Amino acid sequence: MRSSFRARHPWLVFLTRRLGRFVVSMAVVVTAAFAMVHALPGDPVRAALGLRASPETISATREKLGLDDPLWQQYVDYLRGLLHLDLGTSLDSQTPVREIMAQLVPATVKLGLTAFVVCIVIAIPVGLLIGIATRDGRGRTVHLGFGGLTGLALSVPDYLLSVGLVFVFSVSLGALPVAGMTGAASFVLPVIALVVGPGAYLARIVRAETQGVLSEDYIRTARAKRLPARVVYLRHALPNTLTPTLTVCGMILASMLAGTVLVESVFAWPGIGAELVDSVLVKDYPMVQAVALFFGAGILLINLVVDVAIAAFDPRSTIKES
Repeated sequence: MRSSFRARHPWLVFLTRRLGRFVVSMAVVVTAAFAMVHALPGDPVRAALGLRASPETISATREKLGLDDPLWQQYVDYLRGLLHLDLGTSLDSQTPVREIMAQLVPATVKLGLTAFVVCIVIAIPVGLLIGIATRDGRGRTVHLGFGGLTGLALSVPDYLLSVGLVFVFSVSLGALPVAGMTGAASFVLPVIALVVGPGAYLARIVRAETQGVLSEDYIRTARAKRLPARVVYLRHALPNTLTPTLTVCGMILASMLAGTVLVESVFAWPGIGAELVDSVLVKDYPMVQAVALFFGAGILLINLVVDVAIAAFDPRSTIKES
């Protein structure tokens, strides 16, 4: 009976399983975000109010925020607040966290999506061209140069690259803005900092996939029919290269989202990555929880979308899952 249902409705079974995993993973992320901030050392209320705050003020603030309640009660209140989209109040600014997130999230999303689009537009064609140029052991010089450049790009930490870009293009040359989101020019340096490593990795993956596809029998058949090179590469090779690349693209988008934490701090970008660093320093529990939850939920959602996209490109994967 179950086998018959799976055979008739593979997409329904696939989506149910994926959504089930998403819900369970979100529950883990929510719990981890709550537990993580409570594991931080020190008193967040004293850190927020300052050393000169009186014991009475500190005690009243802790009672107002429910920090004197048992841990399980705080967790229940936290879950109840999430159901009503209430993320609490920032200890540092005394502003509702939801309002702060509404102001900062768009800047982070713009930066992350811009970097992702630039990465895709550059890395996929480069990987495809290098794969074509080095197929069947050809172009050894191109192969060595590509491997050396991408290896160098992968070895440079994002933070070091960001500082170097600021020193060269902002401090020394004065060609680009050093901080803030002030226009199109302000995107250039942080986008480069986010793209270099992931772009090199994606180009390597696309090159390897291209070489594998070009060795398949159907490509040889297409060439034997004397089809134009652009037809062989764009109509036959590229689609079969992109299907397995989708998984890597999802990983790259997730890594870029996480990478905004350091990059935003270096470039003083008005996003939630920089806010996370500041909130950890002042022990702003509600703010840290909200930002950690945003990153966790964002990564899980990206993985869900990628899984569905792969199934759409390759329906056989839904049957395998079933």
